[in-house]
Amino acid sequence: MGNCIICGADTEGHICQSHEEDVVFEFRGNSPDQLVENRFYRGVVDGYADFGVFVDLSSNVTGLLHRSELDGRLESLDWEAGDTVFVQVKNVRDNGNVDLTSSIRQADREFRGTLIQDGTEELLPEDEEEVEEGNGRERDVEATTGDEEESTPAETDGSGAEAATAAEDAQEAEPEPVETTTEEPAAADTEETPAGAEPEEPTRRDIGELSDRVGEEVRIEGEVVSARQTGGPTVFELRDETGVVDCAAFVEAGVRAYPEIEVGDIVRLDGEVEIRREELQVETEALVELDGEERETVERRLAEALTARARPDEPTLVAEDDAVAAADEHLLDAAEAIRRAVFESRPIVVRHAATADGYIAGVALERAILPMVREEHAESDAEYHYVNRRPLEEAVYEMNDATNDVTSMLQDRDRHDEKLPLVVLAGTASTVESEDGLEMLGIYGAKRVVVDAAPADPEIADASEVLVNPDADGLSTGALASSLATTVSPEVREEIAHLPAVSYWQDTPDSYLDAAREAGFDEEAVTELREAIALEAFYQSYDEKRELIGDLLFGESPEAVAAGAPEDAAESETLAGHIATQFREKMDTEVETAEANIERSESEGVEIAVLDTEEYTHKYDFPPSSLLLDELHRRGDADVTIGIAMDELWVRADTDVDLREVAREAASNAPNAGLSAAGLREGRIEFLSGAREEVEIAVVGAVVEQFD
Repeated sequence: MGNCIICGADTEGHICQSHEEDVVFEFRGNSPDQLVENRFYRGVVDGYADFGVFVDLSSNVTGLLHRSELDGRLESLDWEAGDTVFVQVKNVRDNGNVDLTSSIRQADREFRGTLIQDGTEELLPEDEEEVEEGNGRERDVEATTGDEEESTPAETDGSGAEAATAAEDAQEAEPEPVETTTEEPAAADTEETPAGAEPEEPTRRDIGELSDRVGEEVRIEGEVVSARQTGGPTVFELRDETGVVDCAAFVEAGVRAYPEIEVGDIVRLDGEVEIRREELQVETEALVELDGEERETVERRLAEALTARARPDEPTLVAEDDAVAAADEHLLDAAEAIRRAVFESRPIVVRHAATADGYIAGVALERAILPMVREEHAESDAEYHYVNRRPLEEAVYEMNDATNDVTSMLQDRDRHDEKLPLVVLAGTASTVESEDGLEMLGIYGAKRVVVDAAPADPEIADASEVLVNPDADGLSTGALASSLATTVSPEVREEIAHLPAVSYWQDTPDSYLDAAREAGFDEEAVTELREAIALEAFYQSYDEKRELIGDLLFGESPEAVAAGAPEDAAESETLAGHIATQFREKMDTEVETAEANIERSESEGVEIAVLDTEEYTHKYDFPPSSLLLDELHRRGDADVTIGIAMDELWVRADTDVDLREVAREAASNAPNAGLSAAGLREGRIEFLSGAREEVEIAVVGAVVEQFD
């Protein structure tokens, strides 16, 4: 038993349970499992990412302070790499990832005490000082004894008799004296080499075989793909034709080693292979940039290996689909671009619309990329560095979105020496309204892949490196992106086989329903997933919600089962079922209100239903107007359903409507209304609010003309 250092109460250690959050701990452990949740720890800033800050809690344990845990914006933090900060451990995951939350106390003096956690043992600072002093005395004793090993027992045992006996034994054991001097180690055992001989160089090894070379001195040749400064060493990430590895180079804490070496340089590195934080790392001893023929040789070797690894032999489809199969070369081009980015250690940003179809497309690609990143990179948090899925609130990649992406990628390049990303746009950016945004990415050298089942404008082929856009009716982007995902990584097919069926609101192809059934999802389960994703896509539409979406679509956490189930339920309902119930309740309520306020008319044999969404919907609640209009048109019997708000309207029709032509025709009849087709995928037209009545008449007339 001990006493609490704050209140003096009896306790097992140095702090009682009620005051545990009043002290800050200095962590000396080597495993995340040793951390105690809710404790405050002193840490060192390791680096930044889009989603938060990495903080070293010890030399072997790093945690993530997610941006959602900050009181302000991530950009407002003035922390630099190497700064001491104070954080609280929120959670230690099964995979060893540590979730941190911020502390309002950012100085030792703001806590009521300080303790040291050495593994699972807790020490007072003065206790550790005593240990260090004891170790120091032992070292002093060793220093004074020198090579006089015969006298050591006398000094340490404290017994004259024992010392004398030991001395006599030593004398008896001595061999006959010979004429000799203290010998230097044999040449094979010393770093020195005989005069005139060349120093022995380490053997060049492939990064892919380093796990079998722990403890060996090796030479690596490859490309520097990132360089980050930690509170201790500089960490260079080096890629060759077989993989990627972190290489730590130390000058002094927080000082950039080899400042002349930059991202993209072709280098030769000598060092010792070791395991650090349970991950492979090379302790750098020498690092030089290659030039001339040596550089060309390595570059050629990397390029040939990369091309061979990156391009799949043939497409791998989730299910039989002639339209997708017809786009095989484009699928292979897109898959090669994605795989190449992973092998080049280039970040991948996946942009998709914040709809059920958009989320399915984005998640399918994410599920294919993540395992490749984990396999390619030794560090456990690599997936957070190299894969970033960002939903778009609109189904257009506008200049605002491009500006955000460019700002983010330039910050990552300057702050973390990251390569510029590959941007994959799924279910968006296929129309000319996205051309400016795509070209802005291109100006800065970011590569673009556009994947969309909706018809693409010709300009987009020139504004992107790869365009996957089959000429097919009734294909969802979720289905198209899923087959791209399985082409990128065929082993994920079984995992994502149900996703294409989830992406369809109606007229789901039988091949995708069959694939979902084989994966264990009947039509009811598929419907629940679709509705649950649609509801969650509406909330915080700009956020990826990776963990929640994973729970919904793949049931990846125990909490995903029985979440929110009524207490008196005979059987626990799934998370998807619970959220789908909310979807239906909210949708049914809104549809009922809307149907009671629809104005119906007929023109040239075309039945028209018009809803004033400004007056008869909850503007900032679920469902959004676009989704509501979809549902109203599915349930209704009108040929055309139109929703009109203050300065925008939505068109739904039983025939294929050329929205641009509708906008042009309507503009000719309402020339001062500022009409434009703002969102082709969602059937949305924008106009000036002062011309609302004039616009409604003009648009209805233009739509009816397309029924001829």
